[in-house]
Amino acid sequence: MSDQEKLALLARDLTREFPRSPRETLAGYVILARMLDKCRAVLAGKNGDYHFDCPLDNRFLDFAEIKADDFKAFVATGADDGAVGAWIEERAKERPRIEVIKWNNQMRELKISDLPEAAQEFLEGYVPQFVPRNRPVYCWFDVYDLEEQRI
Repeated sequence: MSDQEKLALLARDLTREFPRSPRETLAGYVILARMLDKCRAVLAGKNGDYHFDCPLDNRFLDFAEIKADDFKAFVATGADDGAVGAWIEERAKERPRIEVIKWNNQMRELKISDLPEAAQEFLEGYVPQFVPRNRPVYCWFDVYDLEEQRI
């Protein structure tokens, strides 16, 4: 089976379904599973309105000290979640486990008011347009999970 065929089997069609929640972990990191779903979808031409290498993805990439192009090239091989997790574990900046846990918790708790000004300005219009009415947004990840009907 070719890399393209493997990728096609693994890629979610993000025109019909949502990527995983940013809260879901892969290789012990939040954001990574969602970023992987979006990367596969971009490579397969099924990303819809979703983008790979966006500000959310960059939070993980910067922390792990991994380049988006390197990640995308590996994902293009048709690697499954386990292989991607192992690849990340080999290449991510080595950190004590507690540092990764603390980073995960910081990401889970990050408030919109803690984001860069451009992101706050964007979300000021985005949240009322795409998040169901009367659903409070307590942290950044809530925007994704409320819009995508996980919570």
